[in-house]
Amino acid sequence: MSVQNHYLPANSIQELQEAKLQEQLLFVAKNSPFYSRLFAAHGIDVSTIKILQDLQKLPTTSKNDIQTYNDDFFCVPQHEIRDYATTSGTLGSPVTFGLTDTDLDRLAFNEMTSFQIAGVQPGDVVQLMTTIDRRFMAGLAYFLGLRELKCGVIRIGSGIPQMQWDSIFKYKPKFLIGVPSFLLKMIDFAEKNNIPYQESSVQAVVCIGEALRTADLQPTILAQKIAEKWNVKLHSTYASTEMGAAFTECDHFMGGHVIPELIITEILDENDQVVPDGESGELVVTTLGVQGIPLVRFKTGDVVRKHAEVCKCGRTTYRIGPVEGRKQQMVKYKGTTLYPPAMHDALAYFDNIEHHVIEIWHNELGTDEIVIKIAFKADAEADVDAIKDHFRAKLRVTPKVEVATAEALQKIIFNPLSRKPIVLIDKRA
Repeated sequence: MSVQNHYLPANSIQELQEAKLQEQLLFVAKNSPFYSRLFAAHGIDVSTIKILQDLQKLPTTSKNDIQTYNDDFFCVPQHEIRDYATTSGTLGSPVTFGLTDTDLDRLAFNEMTSFQIAGVQPGDVVQLMTTIDRRFMAGLAYFLGLRELKCGVIRIGSGIPQMQWDSIFKYKPKFLIGVPSFLLKMIDFAEKNNIPYQESSVQAVVCIGEALRTADLQPTILAQKIAEKWNVKLHSTYASTEMGAAFTECDHFMGGHVIPELIITEILDENDQVVPDGESGELVVTTLGVQGIPLVRFKTGDVVRKHAEVCKCGRTTYRIGPVEGRKQQMVKYKGTTLYPPAMHDALAYFDNIEHHVIEIWHNELGTDEIVIKIAFKADAEADVDAIKDHFRAKLRVTPKVEVATAEALQKIIFNPLSRKPIVLIDKRA
């Protein structure tokens, strides 16, 4: 695999992907109990799938399939699995992914390439502000990729602003990897404790877990707030355990570049038809080069857009825009379609909010209801009407807003059983 593939003409990239697709389909048909049954049930001979457009002849796979038949997705015996990772499941219990030695090498290549797209170079020092344990693939992936790139890695983990700043001034990292909203907490801590954060070594942050761009690739309110305080580059990256691949922004910040050796994407409408470039739809992926649990036409549930025009960085690969919402989390509220990311970004506008949690449920009529629970900062004005007015202006609807204590919301958000902060509770399922 080579980063030079990212500068090939589009037809050469397509030929590369089609060759890898044929290899992956033959491997899956032979070794996956789930897919061998699925293909047989649909009378599919995978040897007839030659070009990318032929993927439309294959059925899609959902997360429910993986959860219901988790063991049947494994394509190798257990003694070949070197790492076990889990991701949340739609039916309650987590889904297990197993990675072979080859899969771990592939994962390292993915992250190495992603970091190169963001401008990380050999010898750079990078501070990792996310967990590497608890069967969490992301932290392991970042470490493997940085090691492959021959960078120095500071494994701090999440939280604890004081420790983050102590480490930054001691080891002088050029890059951070972390959640954007936590950067605001670090800045707030630095300002309250007279830490000269503007004089630190940090030049850029590879941001995970939260959107930095709007649907038209403009900075979100969250990104604007960070930029107003701290002069660092903010690179968005989008990935998932299922994909085993990432889409990372270059210095032109116009969506995350695909790594064509590792994944094929489709963006589909409600009828599973491919949408025109630039229009929103559900991201469907087919992994390439995976041994443990390869996936064919896996419906991610993420609503995104594809940007196919050539990037100013010179790479000819297309880009995937920010996740505008989760298909299953779409809310129809008072006749308006909403996604949680838009609501989170609207709340980021307010400096006086300490914590928030969004709850969604069905009322007795079967329609969606929303309540936003807010904890205001101790020394801030609790202006609920201002929040409602802002929602009405930006999203055309006014949800219910309830005031709660910071302690009450902290117990919800920072649940010790969850690897990620819980800021959305969807009770409709």
